[in-house]
Amino acid sequence: MLNNHFFDLLDSVDSTNNYAMAQINTGFAKDGTAYFTKLQTKGKGQQGKFWQSAVEKNILLSVVFEMESLKLANAFEFNMLVAITTRAFFQKYVEEKVTIKWPNDIFWCDRKAGGILIENVFSGTTWKWAVVGIGININQTDFEAELKNPISLQLITKKEYEVIDLAKQLHQQLLANITAYKKGELANIVQQYNNFLFKKEKKVKLKKGTIAFETTIKHVDEKGMLHCEDVMEREFRFGEVEWVL
Repeated sequence: MLNNHFFDLLDSVDSTNNYAMAQINTGFAKDGTAYFTKLQTKGKGQQGKFWQSAVEKNILLSVVFEMESLKLANAFEFNMLVAITTRAFFQKYVEEKVTIKWPNDIFWCDRKAGGILIENVFSGTTWKWAVVGIGININQTDFEAELKNPISLQLITKKEYEVIDLAKQLHQQLLANITAYKKGELANIVQQYNNFLFKKEKKVKLKKGTIAFETTIKHVDEKGMLHCEDVMEREFRFGEVEWVL
């Protein structure tokens, strides 16, 4: 396993994913290196959304991985592994079940505790690098009004945490699991992901375009398609529908 000298501590960046991508582009990135910042000025979320975080309160982390040993067909399975690892990390500190809201948000009791954004570098059909960006609410207790149902570890447990120490723990767990995955030592990743799928077998409201509808969440397949059931069986790719929570 790689050691903590692969953990770079930054005071402020626009986005840890942007910083990590720049390290790749300039040839300075090393497999498994983590970039942690105390402040993000333009944090990135899914689908171009902004990830908000108070200064020095939360985990703002990006880890770079060389991916040439894996095929593009493994891309969502890799996403699932990152989500499983992040979920398990948060679960260690709380009693209630932590779930994964498709495709990769971390939820505690219907409230969002963290999010994952993976950005990739390709050369032709070769998967060169993955930048795994993770934001987890740790010590923040006040959130912007427009955020939907945010929660933090401190709000749940009433305890304060050493954010950098927690980030290093998460980094080491990612290194261990992804190293094992590259060696073919991990199995049943899709099953594990679905074991913790948010609202599995429950009726939810989704929205496609301007149309909202109720459906029951069934499972997510290895390609990342969300399977649902109501008057008929349905499947959706990421970005095709949005949750109405």
